[in-house]
Amino acid sequence: MKTILAMFLVLTNTIVFAQDQSHAEKIKAFQEELNAEFKNPEKSPLSKKEQKKFTGHDFYEINEAYRVKAKFTRVLDPLPFKMKTTTNRAPTYEKYGEVVFEIEGQQHKLTIYQSHSLRQTEKYRDYLFLPFTDLTNGEETYGGGRYIDLRIPDSDSIEIDFNKAYNPYCAYNNYSSCPIPPKENNLDIKIEAGVKAVKK
Repeated sequence: MKTILAMFLVLTNTIVFAQDQSHAEKIKAFQEELNAEFKNPEKSPLSKKEQKKFTGHDFYEINEAYRVKAKFTRVLDPLPFKMKTTTNRAPTYEKYGEVVFEIEGQQHKLTIYQSHSLRQTEKYRDYLFLPFTDLTNGEETYGGGRYIDLRIPDSDSIEIDFNKAYNPYCAYNNYSSCPIPPKENNLDIKIEAGVKAVKK
Protein backbone atom coordinates (compact mmCIF):
# COMPACT_ATOMS: atom_id res chain seq x y z
CA MET A 1 0.00 0.00 0.00
CA LYS A 2 2.83 2.40 0.92
CA THR A 3 4.54 1.59 -2.37
CA ILE A 4 1.39 2.41 -4.36
CA LEU A 5 0.92 5.67 -2.43
CA ALA A 6 4.54 6.65 -3.04
CA MET A 7 4.19 5.96 -6.77
CA PHE A 8 0.98 8.01 -6.87
CA LEU A 9 2.67 10.98 -5.19
CA VAL A 10 5.63 10.79 -7.56
CA LEU A 11 3.30 10.65 -10.57
CA THR A 12 1.21 13.58 -9.28
CA ASN A 13 4.29 15.70 -8.61
CA THR A 14 5.66 14.86 -12.06
CA ILE A 15 2.43 15.98 -13.75
CA VAL A 16 2.32 19.24 -11.75
CA PHE A 17 6.00 19.91 -12.57
CA ALA A 18 5.36 19.28 -16.27
CA GLN A 19 2.38 21.66 -16.24
CA ASP A 20 4.41 24.38 -14.47
CA GLN A 21 7.28 23.89 -16.91
CA SER A 22 4.93 24.11 -19.87
CA HIS A 23 3.43 27.33 -18.50
CA ALA A 24 6.88 28.84 -17.95
CA GLU A 25 7.85 27.93 -21.52
CA LYS A 26 4.73 29.65 -22.89
CA ILE A 27 5.44 32.82 -20.92
CA LYS A 28 9.08 32.84 -22.01
CA ALA A 29 7.91 32.51 -25.61
CA PHE A 30 5.59 35.49 -25.05
CA GLN A 31 8.46 37.50 -23.61
CA GLU A 32 10.76 36.64 -26.50
CA GLU A 33 8.07 37.58 -29.02
CA LEU A 34 7.48 40.93 -27.29
CA ASN A 35 11.20 41.70 -27.23
CA ALA A 36 11.51 40.76 -30.91
CA GLU A 37 8.66 43.13 -31.76
CA PHE A 38 10.48 46.01 -30.09
CA LYS A 39 13.65 45.25 -32.05
CA ASN A 40 11.73 45.15 -35.33
CA PRO A 41 11.92 48.61 -37.01
CA GLU A 42 8.54 48.04 -38.69
CA LYS A 43 6.70 47.34 -35.42
CA SER A 44 8.70 48.97 -32.64
CA PRO A 45 7.36 52.02 -30.76
CA LEU A 46 10.97 52.89 -29.98
CA SER A 47 13.06 55.42 -31.86
CA LYS A 48 15.94 54.11 -33.97
CA LYS A 49 18.37 55.22 -31.30
CA GLU A 50 16.40 53.44 -28.57
CA GLN A 51 16.09 50.30 -30.68
CA LYS A 52 19.87 50.03 -30.84
CA LYS A 53 20.13 50.27 -27.05
CA PHE A 54 17.16 47.98 -26.36
CA THR A 55 18.24 44.73 -24.66
CA GLY A 56 14.82 43.47 -23.62
CA HIS A 57 12.00 44.28 -21.23
CA ASP A 58 12.24 43.99 -17.50
CA PHE A 59 9.77 41.28 -16.46
CA TYR A 60 8.58 40.06 -13.10
CA GLU A 61 9.48 36.48 -12.27
CA ILE A 62 6.96 34.10 -13.82
CA ASN A 63 4.38 33.39 -11.15
CA GLU A 64 1.73 30.68 -11.49
CA ALA A 65 -0.43 32.45 -8.89
CA TYR A 66 -1.18 35.17 -11.43
CA ARG A 67 -2.60 32.75 -13.97
CA VAL A 68 -6.26 32.52 -13.00
CA LYS A 69 -9.33 30.73 -14.26
CA ALA A 70 -12.09 33.33 -14.27
CA LYS A 71 -15.86 33.00 -14.51
CA PHE A 72 -16.88 34.69 -17.74
CA THR A 73 -20.28 36.38 -18.19
CA ARG A 74 -21.26 37.82 -21.55
CA VAL A 75 -22.75 41.33 -21.48
CA LEU A 76 -26.09 41.16 -23.28
CA ASP A 77 -26.99 43.93 -25.73
CA PRO A 78 -23.94 46.09 -24.97
CA LEU A 79 -24.00 49.73 -25.99
CA PRO A 80 -21.06 50.99 -28.07
CA PHE A 81 -19.04 53.74 -26.42
CA LYS A 82 -16.04 55.90 -27.18
CA MET A 83 -13.06 54.80 -25.11
CA LYS A 84 -10.84 57.58 -23.82
CA THR A 85 -7.25 57.59 -25.00
CA THR A 86 -4.14 59.61 -24.32
CA THR A 87 -4.96 61.74 -27.38
CA ASN A 88 -8.13 63.12 -28.97
CA ARG A 89 -8.70 59.79 -30.70
CA ALA A 90 -11.81 58.04 -29.38
CA PRO A 91 -12.14 54.51 -30.82
CA THR A 92 -15.44 52.65 -30.53
CA TYR A 93 -15.55 49.73 -28.12
CA GLU A 94 -18.21 47.78 -26.34
CA LYS A 95 -18.28 45.90 -23.07
CA TYR A 96 -18.08 42.31 -24.23
CA GLY A 97 -18.11 40.55 -20.88
CA GLU A 98 -17.21 40.51 -17.21
CA VAL A 99 -14.82 38.18 -15.43
CA VAL A 100 -14.70 37.24 -11.77
CA PHE A 101 -11.64 35.56 -10.28
CA GLU A 102 -9.64 35.13 -7.10
CA ILE A 103 -6.06 36.06 -6.27
CA GLU A 104 -4.70 35.27 -2.82
CA GLY A 105 -8.20 34.51 -1.55
CA GLN A 106 -9.65 37.85 -2.67
CA GLN A 107 -12.35 38.06 -5.33
CA HIS A 108 -12.00 40.60 -8.13
CA LYS A 109 -14.04 41.64 -11.16
CA LEU A 110 -12.89 43.17 -14.43
CA THR A 111 -14.60 44.15 -17.67
CA ILE A 112 -13.39 42.86 -21.02
CA TYR A 113 -13.87 44.98 -24.13
CA GLN A 114 -14.10 44.42 -27.88
CA SER A 115 -12.92 46.87 -30.50
CA HIS A 116 -15.46 47.58 -33.25
CA SER A 117 -12.77 48.24 -35.85
CA LEU A 118 -10.59 45.22 -35.04
CA ARG A 119 -13.46 42.76 -35.12
CA GLN A 120 -14.02 43.67 -38.76
CA THR A 121 -10.74 41.95 -39.64
CA GLU A 122 -10.34 38.20 -39.92
CA LYS A 123 -7.23 38.10 -37.74
CA TYR A 124 -8.86 39.91 -34.82
CA ARG A 125 -12.47 38.80 -35.20
CA ASP A 126 -12.39 37.02 -31.84
CA TYR A 127 -9.95 39.41 -30.14
CA LEU A 128 -10.80 40.83 -26.71
CA PHE A 129 -9.08 43.64 -24.86
CA LEU A 130 -8.38 43.78 -21.12
CA PRO A 131 -6.87 47.08 -19.92
CA PHE A 132 -6.33 47.36 -16.17
CA THR A 133 -4.58 49.30 -13.44
CA ASP A 134 -3.27 48.02 -10.10
CA LEU A 135 -1.28 49.14 -7.08
CA THR A 136 2.10 48.65 -8.78
CA ASN A 137 1.39 51.44 -11.29
CA GLY A 138 3.66 54.44 -11.03
CA GLU A 139 6.17 52.54 -8.95
CA GLU A 140 7.13 49.12 -10.30
CA THR A 141 5.03 49.32 -13.47
CA TYR A 142 3.91 51.97 -15.96
CA GLY A 143 1.69 54.60 -14.36
CA GLY A 144 -0.98 54.39 -17.05
CA GLY A 145 -1.78 50.73 -16.48
CA ARG A 146 -1.20 47.66 -18.63
CA TYR A 147 -3.01 45.49 -21.16
CA ILE A 148 -3.73 41.80 -21.72
CA ASP A 149 -4.85 40.29 -25.03
CA LEU A 150 -7.58 37.63 -24.92
CA ARG A 151 -9.73 35.59 -27.28
CA ILE A 152 -13.48 34.95 -27.09
CA PRO A 153 -13.97 31.85 -24.91
CA ASP A 154 -16.19 28.96 -25.95
CA SER A 155 -17.53 28.46 -22.41
CA ASP A 156 -18.39 30.41 -19.26
CA SER A 157 -14.78 30.43 -18.09
CA ILE A 158 -11.64 32.07 -19.41
CA GLU A 159 -7.97 31.99 -18.45
CA ILE A 160 -6.39 35.32 -17.59
CA ASP A 161 -2.63 35.22 -17.30
CA PHE A 162 -1.22 38.40 -15.80
CA ASN A 163 2.25 37.10 -16.65
CA LYS A 164 1.33 38.31 -20.16
CA ALA A 165 0.49 41.85 -19.06
CA TYR A 166 2.28 44.38 -21.27
CA ASN A 167 2.69 48.15 -21.48
CA PRO A 168 0.82 50.42 -23.91
CA TYR A 169 3.06 52.10 -26.48
CA CYS A 170 2.64 55.36 -24.55
CA ALA A 171 5.06 53.98 -21.99
CA TYR A 172 7.79 54.24 -24.64
CA ASN A 173 7.03 57.43 -26.56
CA ASN A 174 4.95 60.61 -26.34
CA TYR A 175 3.11 60.37 -29.66
CA SER A 176 1.18 57.08 -29.48
CA SER A 177 -2.55 57.09 -28.84
CA CYS A 178 -3.34 54.56 -26.11
CA PRO A 179 -6.66 53.52 -24.54
CA ILE A 180 -6.91 54.56 -20.90
CA PRO A 181 -8.10 51.72 -18.62
CA PRO A 182 -11.63 52.58 -17.39
CA LYS A 183 -12.01 53.10 -13.63
CA GLU A 184 -14.07 49.91 -13.34
CA ASN A 185 -10.88 48.00 -14.16
CA ASN A 186 -8.86 49.39 -11.29
CA LEU A 187 -7.60 46.51 -9.12
CA ASP A 188 -6.92 47.32 -5.46
CA ILE A 189 -4.08 44.81 -5.24
CA LYS A 190 -0.55 44.55 -6.59
CA ILE A 191 -0.25 42.51 -9.78
CA GLU A 192 3.42 41.55 -9.58
CA ALA A 193 3.51 39.82 -12.94
CA GLY A 194 4.17 40.72 -16.54
CA VAL A 195 6.13 43.70 -17.83
CA LYS A 196 7.63 46.19 -15.39
CA ALA A 197 8.18 49.91 -15.90
CA VAL A 198 10.41 51.05 -18.74
CA LYS A 199 14.10 51.07 -17.90
CA LYS A 200 15.56 54.58 -17.83
